[in-house]
Amino acid sequence: MSTALAGSRWVRADLRARKGQAVLTVLAVAGIVAALITAATLLEDGTNPWRSLSAQSDGAHVWFYTGDSPEVALGAIDGVTQIAGPYRSAPVTVGQDGKREPAALRAMPATPARVAHPLVAEGNWLDPAQPDGVVVERSFASSLRLRVGAPFTIIALSGERHTLYVRGIADTAEHGFYPEWTPGLAYVLPEMLDRIEPMLGRSEWVTGLRLADPDAAQVVSQRVVVMLEDQLQRVYTWREVRGAMELDNRLLGMLLALFGVVGLVAAALALANAAGGRVLGQLRDLATLKSMGFTRGQITLLLVVEHGALGLLGVALGALAGWGVMAAVLGPTSVALVPVLAIVAGTALVVLAAVGLPAWRGGRTPPIPAAPASPPRGHLSRLARLALLVRLPPALVLGTRDAFTRRVPAFLTAFGLAVPMMMITIGLGVWATLDNFLSHPEQVGQHAGLYVRPGKLEAAEARRIAGRDRDVAAVYPGTDVNALAPGEARSLRVRAVGSSTEPYPFPVVEGRRYARQGEAVAGQGLLDLLGIKIGDRVRLTVGGSPLIVRIVGRTVEPDQDGVVLSVGLDSLAAKDSVPPEYYALALRPGADRAEVRARLLAASAEGLDVQAAVNPADRLSIIRAVIVALSAVLALIGLANLLTASALGLRDHAFDLAVLKAMGLTPRQVMATLVTGTGLLVVLGVGAGAAAGASVVTGLIDLQGHTSGVGAGIGRPPSPLTLAVAVVIAVGAALAVALIPARRAARAQVPVTAR
Repeated sequence: MSTALAGSRWVRADLRARKGQAVLTVLAVAGIVAALITAATLLEDGTNPWRSLSAQSDGAHVWFYTGDSPEVALGAIDGVTQIAGPYRSAPVTVGQDGKREPAALRAMPATPARVAHPLVAEGNWLDPAQPDGVVVERSFASSLRLRVGAPFTIIALSGERHTLYVRGIADTAEHGFYPEWTPGLAYVLPEMLDRIEPMLGRSEWVTGLRLADPDAAQVVSQRVVVMLEDQLQRVYTWREVRGAMELDNRLLGMLLALFGVVGLVAAALALANAAGGRVLGQLRDLATLKSMGFTRGQITLLLVVEHGALGLLGVALGALAGWGVMAAVLGPTSVALVPVLAIVAGTALVVLAAVGLPAWRGGRTPPIPAAPASPPRGHLSRLARLALLVRLPPALVLGTRDAFTRRVPAFLTAFGLAVPMMMITIGLGVWATLDNFLSHPEQVGQHAGLYVRPGKLEAAEARRIAGRDRDVAAVYPGTDVNALAPGEARSLRVRAVGSSTEPYPFPVVEGRRYARQGEAVAGQGLLDLLGIKIGDRVRLTVGGSPLIVRIVGRTVEPDQDGVVLSVGLDSLAAKDSVPPEYYALALRPGADRAEVRARLLAASAEGLDVQAAVNPADRLSIIRAVIVALSAVLALIGLANLLTASALGLRDHAFDLAVLKAMGLTPRQVMATLVTGTGLLVVLGVGAGAAAGASVVTGLIDLQGHTSGVGAGIGRPPSPLTLAVAVVIAVGAALAVALIPARRAARAQVPVTAR
């Protein structure tokens, strides 16, 4: 009992003597664990919104759209257990707060269906007692800022306006989040849809199939394509919906995972350095404990408890913080318990392993108190010889010699600073890539700043009004259609903009733009899906008409996971391209989109529907906050390593300091010696980390772009100025931290320093 009591007192005294370093260690480990838990939550399939929505709504696994109500025996398809619909759906435009958004109005019964029924989150479901009621899908309602009871203005294809009232807001597992997944979705009673759109020829029929085995969705989709080839307009499975819902979470989760894993390695290295440095500084204390009766195992356990407790405390705080943030953002049920426990257990093992080796070495300390440590002997490093050769001041020469007195600790210190700096540089590269998206939207397919739909006007009149505005440089007619590819039971987006002679300037990173009819460019996702490459021919079906094109280039395509084919409008059949669905307006440099939009609306007497292009970087703005937070955590890890190196340097050169002072060196010169020794390691580590990060950041971003379907060619390294500023700040902050113990040692009296 007395041994345990003495050991606990010794641990408490040691921790009180190094409060700052202990706090840095706890915060660094906590930040890394929180990042890993957040990453696992965002990447884990069980937390994806689709899964919980599908389970609660008994969602369908295959959805298809036909021109008429299908009259085939869908229930006879092997694996189909239930059928949703068919439901009639009509395209409309929603006019809300001066904006016009495309929407699909779907007829649904007042009694919720048994399969694929929307989940009412606010308000109530449809009721015949309120025939003008409408239930709006949640993400669409959020975009329009709708609340229960708000008016909902519908503009039919005929131009007739109808005012409905929001009766409820619902979630669904069959539709991705708006505006990434368009058009917006709203539900009305069948009789109301008949009033709004009485012509059946302007409608389509939506049918969902629930399967016994969701993994058989692809096979069932192919059966549906064969059975409904003449009627089928488009088809998709639950996998496309899930992918659309998890796109942003997946990208953010991968970034957090990369930072977290590398940060965990850096944190383990910091813990090992801290524990090893403390063991070297406590040799006399450990020898005294041995002489008091402590065994080798007790000394090892004591050191593991002291240094491991800091890491385990950080693990606990990080777990609570990570779980709390994810529970607040996604809901308590969204945080899967198994990944959190696995991260906590794995990080705890890493922490204990990192402090285990130094603790084992400390347990082997002999029971006879060692003489005061003297600096390790060795040859002058090449850098120290160079310092002598160029006749640097004595303080700098001595500091250069001290930097590499202990080769292994010097390497570990530099490496411990290089790893965080490398990740910070990668984060700056991600930031630069997002900035490039915003400053050069044409590089992500947004050469056009505005999109004009005819609305109440004829297509020719809409083009005339748009083309005569002084800030409009070019007008590209366009239409988006869905197509079916043979062998792929899912719909593909075909974007027809411009013409073969005047093509829309898509950002082609491989090959070239289309220059004649029958040529097309494709996103990386489409190339991967169909297993094709530039130069291949593809046969698609658009509304029953064949579309045969030759792929001549690859574009950067952030929409639809890159599963987009872009062609000239004249490559489509006349029934699909005339009249154009919209006009893409390229603005002159410096033009204000809001002013141009206001002028177009005024010139058309509010007859046009004018919308600004949405940059894909806008929805990824959260990544900037994540980069700042993770950079702060990595900086803490680097500072913890630096404090260890400073403490070890002071211990190694205590007698040198006494001699230097006795020889007449001023406190400022002594301080310069200590800061130089630490500063060389800082410059080496920070410089190597920045260089390594700058060399790999573009490749990592392009790799992520390739795997996500957007395509390679989007990565941008941080600018030289940004990187130089980051390096200067990192080195300056590190030297400022190293200056604190150096100043204390320089001001100490000679007997105190020598003791």
